[in-house]
Amino acid sequence: MTVLSLTGGLAMDLGTANTLIYRRGSGIVLNEPSLVALETETRRVLAVGREAKSYLGRTPRGLDVIRPLRCGVISDFAVAQEMIRYFLAQAGASRRLFRPKIVVGVPIGVTQLEKRAIIEAAEQAGGKDIRLVDEPMAAAIGLGLDIAAPVARLVLDVGGGTSEGVILSLGATAFSESRRLAGDQATEAIVQHLKQKFSLAVGDNMAEYLKMTIGSAKPLSEEQAVQCRGKEVATGIPKALKLTRGDLSGALDEISLAFVELVRLLISQAPPEFAADLNRDGLHLTGGGSLMAGLDQLLTLETGLKVHVPDDPLLSVVLGLGEVLENMQKYKSVFSN
Repeated sequence: MTVLSLTGGLAMDLGTANTLIYRRGSGIVLNEPSLVALETETRRVLAVGREAKSYLGRTPRGLDVIRPLRCGVISDFAVAQEMIRYFLAQAGASRRLFRPKIVVGVPIGVTQLEKRAIIEAAEQAGGKDIRLVDEPMAAAIGLGLDIAAPVARLVLDVGGGTSEGVILSLGATAFSESRRLAGDQATEAIVQHLKQKFSLAVGDNMAEYLKMTIGSAKPLSEEQAVQCRGKEVATGIPKALKLTRGDLSGALDEISLAFVELVRLLISQAPPEFAADLNRDGLHLTGGGSLMAGLDQLLTLETGLKVHVPDDPLLSVVLGLGEVLENMQKYKSVFSN
């Protein structure tokens, strides 16, 4: 790989849960957890990404594993800068050789101050000419939707820290709704459910595993038993249980209904012409949260819309950002800075 082959730039989906990077002409070159392990007192970074995730729940005193982004925006600038620098280097960039142009996805509704923090972090990590794109818009492009058409498109992007719904038409966002309620809150809901129902304390990794294997947005007929390991709340003694979907019944109801209400609110704002388009085209559901079993069925049941879920919804945003990077002139109207 040469410097010349990299100067076309990078596209970065800087997510609360995961960061993905697309390199122009090469495709997706990085997919890592947005986690950093660091010394508590000195704040010296010890590990980033997958290595940092392996420390979760196992850190000795004096070492923390943190997410420098919360709800899609930077909450710890210095650590975020280190994480971004590491990821850019992993993607093949080297500040000593060149400063790549970077397209970054951001949640809708972020403040100008939050946008400035993202731009500065990317610049100080070695990028230049930082362009921002709203994540739901990027997701729509990544899904292959013709955003420039005079047709209303409804997209719900359920990420790690935020859930964002938009109605797009003629290359712009006509209506939008955002909630700081998404995959992270669903994981925490399972932690609390197990504590209350089984007096079992589990870590985030185990709760995430349960969410992906037996969690569901609505009751489903199929049953699957998985091993759950944690500790008794009262005694702290290690304990293992076999759990089924039925054992998690109700754990995700509140969050699932919040997604339904978000979509309903968006639809209620749409004029009749848009409503006709949405009835025909349906809802495009994407983001990691869309993998929750039964969520598509629940949304169809509660809204009457067909729900489309891509084969790999985790990639929609970064693929859309990559498409923007490859065709900057065509998509210049989607930049939000």
